[in-house]
Amino acid sequence: MKRYFLACLVLILAAGFVHAVAKASPQEAMALAERAAAYMKEKGEARAFAEFNKRDGRFTDLNKDLYVFVFDMTGRCLSHGNDPLLIGRDLSQLKDSAGKFFIQEMISVARKKGKGWVDYQWSNPTTKRIEGKATYVLKTGSDRFIGCGIYK
Repeated sequence: MKRYFLACLVLILAAGFVHAVAKASPQEAMALAERAAAYMKEKGEARAFAEFNKRDGRFTDLNKDLYVFVFDMTGRCLSHGNDPLLIGRDLSQLKDSAGKFFIQEMISVARKKGKGWVDYQWSNPTTKRIEGKATYVLKTGSDRFIGCGIYK
């Protein structure tokens, strides 16, 4: 019985460690957004959006819940690496679990600073819990921004 308990404990701890290792870092999110912006500048929006929207593409790592998305400055989703049902939708009125209009804040950061981080509360698809999330936004052109987020 004691061996069984220890074996279970080791498996539980190992699973927690693997999950912790699989979390993306802020640097990874920033780097992915920067690479996506360079790709969009080089290849154009149509080709870039097609690549960004691929769940198994070069701008998506779902093992780390890392993907890029693109919005215009009105809050309309133009591209999304994890949820194609959001593309074309106006999400400017979307609130997090605390009532924060986080898409509006992303627009504000992109407009005023050109790039930066936005913090909000969102459901983590891995844990199924509301967790702190931070998204790096990067303005591209006059009316677009790319985002890439991480769970804290």
